[in-house]
Amino acid sequence: MNEFLRSDVMIAFAVMTAVTVASRLGGYWLMGYVNVTPRVRRMLDALPGSIIVAAALPVAVNGGPVVMFAILAAMAVTIIRRNDFIAVITGMAVAALARAAGFGG
Repeated sequence: MNEFLRSDVMIAFAVMTAVTVASRLGGYWLMGYVNVTPRVRRMLDALPGSIIVAAALPVAVNGGPVVMFAILAAMAVTIIRRNDFIAVITGMAVAALARAAGFGG
């Protein structure tokens, strides 16, 4: 039998899927009871950016100068062009070109 289709693996996928769906639906349900004041609205508006920073910061700190330069390039493109897709492509291209040129580890 294929390793991917083992019953314990499929059960783990099903449980992870159920937990993810339950947490997302639970969040929507709980937000139905929150009074959205201007302060709460500002917090909710800032949330996506803080999640991105929380995910990218450990990579930036442990990635070395190539990763830092790629992130800075992506940030610059985001500020200039206001297009997240182009910023991601730019960051990946800068990192790939720097590694191809022999920089970083």
